[in-house]
Amino acid sequence: PTTMKPILIFALWFSLGLILPRQSHAGNWGQWRGPHFDGSSDETSLPTVFSKTNAVKWAADLPGPSAATPAVWGQNVFISSSEEKSKTLHALCLDRSSGKILWNHEVAPGLNQDDKSNFASPSPATDGKLAVFLYGNGPVAAYDIAGKKLWSRNLEKDYGPFAYQWTYGASPVLFGGKLFIQVLHRNEPVRGRGKASNESYILALEPASGKELWRHIRDSEARMESQEAYSTPIPYQNGDRTELLIAGGDCISGHKVSDGEELWRWGTWNPNRITHWRLVASPVSGAGIILACAPKTAPIYALKSGAKGKQDDSVLAWKSSELELSSDVATPLYYKGRFYVVNGERRTITRVDPATGKPDWIGDLDSRIKIESSPTAGDDKIYFQNFRGEVFVVGAQKDFKLIAKIPMGDEGDDQLRSSVALSDGELFLRTGRKLYCVGK
Repeated sequence: PTTMKPILIFALWFSLGLILPRQSHAGNWGQWRGPHFDGSSDETSLPTVFSKTNAVKWAADLPGPSAATPAVWGQNVFISSSEEKSKTLHALCLDRSSGKILWNHEVAPGLNQDDKSNFASPSPATDGKLAVFLYGNGPVAAYDIAGKKLWSRNLEKDYGPFAYQWTYGASPVLFGGKLFIQVLHRNEPVRGRGKASNESYILALEPASGKELWRHIRDSEARMESQEAYSTPIPYQNGDRTELLIAGGDCISGHKVSDGEELWRWGTWNPNRITHWRLVASPVSGAGIILACAPKTAPIYALKSGAKGKQDDSVLAWKSSELELSSDVATPLYYKGRFYVVNGERRTITRVDPATGKPDWIGDLDSRIKIESSPTAGDDKIYFQNFRGEVFVVGAQKDFKLIAKIPMGDEGDDQLRSSVALSDGELFLRTGRKLYCVGK
C-alpha cells in the first residue's frame, strides 16, 4: 500500500492537470462574440433575478463611457474605456473576484469624432496570455497579464487614415495564433478624413509582437458610405475548412486564415448601389448556414456554407420576409440549433430555424428605447441591453418568454451598446461608467 501512494497521488494530479485546463477554458469569454464566435457559451448556471443591489458581486467605477464588451479569462477581466476629462483612451484589467483595478494604462490621446460613440468602442480580446486593445482612431496595443506592454502601433500611421462617416468600431479577433483586424472604409475622403486612394483591408498580426503576417486588400463595388463597415471578422470552421467571414461593402466573403486569400464572395443586398447603406452587424454561422444582415430594415440573407468563387443567388438558402426578421446593428446569436435576431428598431427578438428561415416565434421586448447590444446566451437564457441599460433576459426555448427586464443603467445612460459577457456562472455587464459582476 505504501508503494502505491505516490503512484495514486501522481495519477490524481495528472488527471487534474488534464481536466482543470478544460474546465477553465470552458468558462472563459475571450472576446466580443465569446468562445464560439457566435454569442453562445456552454454555461449552465447563470443568474436570472438580479438588480443593482441584488446578486451583484461587485460594481467597479470606470474612467468613462465605452461600447466595449469585457473580455474575461481566469481571474482577469479586461475592458477598454475612454476618459472624458483628459480625452484619453485606456486599457484596464480588473480582478475577477473583487473588481479591483489591477492596472490602467493610457494607450493614446483621443475621445471621439461624433456624438454617437467614442474611440473606445472596439472590445478587447485575450487568449489568457496577453490582451489586445484596439481604438477607433487607430491605436492597437498588447499587454501581458501582469500589465507589461508587449507592443503598440497605430493603424492610421501604418496604413493610412480611416475614412468613415462615423467612428470605426470593429473589434480585434484572436484565433489560430493570429490577431485579425479589418478596416473596410471609403476609397475617398469623408469629412476631411482619409485620402483619395484609401484601401479596405484585412490584417493578420503576430499577437506576441504586433508584426504583420499578411495584409489582404478587400475591394468592393459599393459606393460612398456603403463601402463602410463597422462589423468584426468572424472565424468559421466547417469540417476541414477554416475561414474568416467578412461582411461589408454590399457583400459577404470568406477568406483563408493563412494568408487572407478570398475563397468566395456573395453580393449584393444592395443591387441599386444605394450610397448610404453602411454595414454594422457582423456575420454569424450555425448549422451550415451563414447569416448576413443587410442594413436599414432590409432582409437577412442566409448562405449555404462551403462555397467557392464568386456566387450568384443560388448560394442562398433563404431570405427573410418578415419585417421583424432584420437587424441594422445587433449581430444575431446562434445557440442550440437556432438563430436569435434582435431587431433594435422594432424592439423584438425572433427565434429562427436555420434550415428554412421561418420564425419559431417573434417576441415583443416592451422596450421604449432602441436596442443595439448584440445578444449572448448560456444556460438556456439570452441576455442583452437597450440604450438606457435595461437588461433583457429571454428564454432560449420553444415558446417566447421574457423572463426579466432589469434596469441597470444610471442617469444619463442613453447610448449603451455593450454585450453581456458570460463566464463561470457570472454576468459581466458594462453600463456607461460601471462594470458589474452579477452572480448567484
